Amino acid sequence: MPRPIWNGSIAFGLVNVPVKLFSATSPKDVRFHQLRRSDASRIRQKRVSAVDGEEVPYEEIVKGYEIGPDQYVVVEPDELNALDPKATQTIDIEEFVSLDQIDPVFFENAYYLVPDKRSEKAYALLSAAMSETNKVAVAKFVMRTKQYLAAVRPSQGALVLSTMLYADEVVPVANLDGIPSDDDVELSDRELQMAEALIDSLTVERFEPEKFHDDYRERVLELIDAKAQGQTIVAAPAPETGARVVDLMAALEASVKAAKERRATGATPSPEEQAPVAAARPRRTAAKKAAPVVEEEPKPARTRRRKTA
Repeated sequence: MPRPIWNGSIAFGLVNVPVKLFSATSPKDVRFHQLRRSDASRIRQKRVSAVDGEEVPYEEIVKGYEIGPDQYVVVEPDELNALDPKATQTIDIEEFVSLDQIDPVFFENAYYLVPDKRSEKAYALLSAAMSETNKVAVAKFVMRTKQYLAAVRPSQGALVLSTMLYADEVVPVANLDGIPSDDDVELSDRELQMAEALIDSLTVERFEPEKFHDDYRERVLELIDAKAQGQTIVAAPAPETGARVVDLMAALEASVKAAKERRATGATPSPEEQAPVAAARPRRTAAKKAAPVVEEEPKPARTRRRKTA
């Protein structure tokens, strides 16, 4: 039985719903230890000074913020403790929005909120009301001396809390070089129709996450198990790399045809069909280098210019 990592309540107007916070994810990463090759002994890390190489006792270590090359501002623990956010043990709902108003790039970690026995009705009421109105709650709460922004949403009868990044922690797309604009690329109607046909041929009724597996992790675990049993491992030949450069329309047409055939037979794509295809790039006009943008107002969405095929 998983153990809660936080206890508190959801503050919803004048209503408080006591809840417990449980992790909603269980990463299955394969982790390795560093060993000495000669005797497989563990490697230990030591805290040493960069000046003289001497090991530094933990009680002599302080925190410093780098303000320049080899220049630090030392901050004492008491000074940081005085700034810790007040742990109110409540998830304070600030507002409600539609889920599609939150870009998924803002989401970090997911947790389940489980009600206390005496708050099951209030919990069910909040979950049902959010489901009926198709809204999610934007909230703030404190956990382990850190203040989090979070989204609370209903899912399969439960409330899921997802911690979120603050706005200044998300890199704006405008800061990236190489994203094509409407003035850089012209798309014909035929190209769009073929791309849409490919999307349609690969569209399913619902997302089934159990269909997908971490093939690399499974192969690593098989390798570890085989070596633990004393088997000799022979490395498989490396697959050929490098994308095939083909005509864009030919690649789209072949992809649509292959997808339709797979759907008709229920077959899975072959490695050759899964190989990346680098389509020939359409001609571009020279794009002007954009000047740095500071807190630019969001621009209305624009549609790409089309040209007649």
